Amino acid sequence: MKVLHQFSAKAAMDGDGVNIRRVADFVTTKFDPFLMMDEIKSDDEQDFIGGFPAHPHRGMETFTYIRKGGFEHRDQMGNVKAIRAGDVQWMSTGYGVVHSEMPLADALDGLHGFQIWVNMPAKDKLRPAKYQDTAASASVEATNDTGATLKALAGDWAFIGQSTISATIQGLAGEAAIADLMINANGEALLDLSKHEFAALYIYQGGLSKGEGSQWSSAVNQYEQGEFLVLDSQTPLQLKADERGAGMLLFVGKPIREKIVQMGPFVMNTQAEIQQAIRDYQEGRFGQIA
Repeated sequence: MKVLHQFSAKAAMDGDGVNIRRVADFVTTKFDPFLMMDEIKSDDEQDFIGGFPAHPHRGMETFTYIRKGGFEHRDQMGNVKAIRAGDVQWMSTGYGVVHSEMPLADALDGLHGFQIWVNMPAKDKLRPAKYQDTAASASVEATNDTGATLKALAGDWAFIGQSTISATIQGLAGEAAIADLMINANGEALLDLSKHEFAALYIYQGGLSKGEGSQWSSAVNQYEQGEFLVLDSQTPLQLKADERGAGMLLFVGKPIREKIVQMGPFVMNTQAEIQQAIRDYQEGRFGQIA
């Protein structure tokens, strides 16, 4: 593993007072084609009970993955879905989406989930919105002989030799793919991500130790929960969990390399396009949740 850039998730608040941890880069675009990742992780409902009331998006994709608890999604396209532990949801917002995400009343054991923003190329930013989820199908998993399990959440992954694991969700912008990798205490995993131009990981549980053959800085012996690492995709991703084990999200894709102008839930290419998005939303052109 060769780390190019390291970021730490920062405490933030969004929606109706929801406490989150956020990693975002709308300026230097070191995550391209990804823009932002929010993590909600709490057993105290006061941290998330307000949820995310109706709000708009344009010009980007939202990818949501729930590990514990759940929420109810509603949008102007008529989708009303309960997204629960293990489920994935993808919206390619295009021209515009209005949706809400509210905690499920029967999810009493806390909430742990992620929402990831993926940029869309300029040519697609005004296309019709798309929606897909995996509520009716389980994600595909594979486990190696040291207890590392990879769950394919989006796109295709190579794990355990030449095995290909294909997720139900396909077609993200920027050829993006996302996986959940869980490694038992002191276990190891090896992935070849060289077919991708961009690669990164986010540690949400436990930590990673410096293993044999790792190309880490000599001053670094450990990476901890809450750290987002941008990787050299051409270097084999050799991972070793510490005595606590490790859980992480993996991200790969192809950079879009276009100028970004972002304002709140809108991600476009020029300031004029942002102002048009605001007008279109205010004038009701995005539609309304039924």
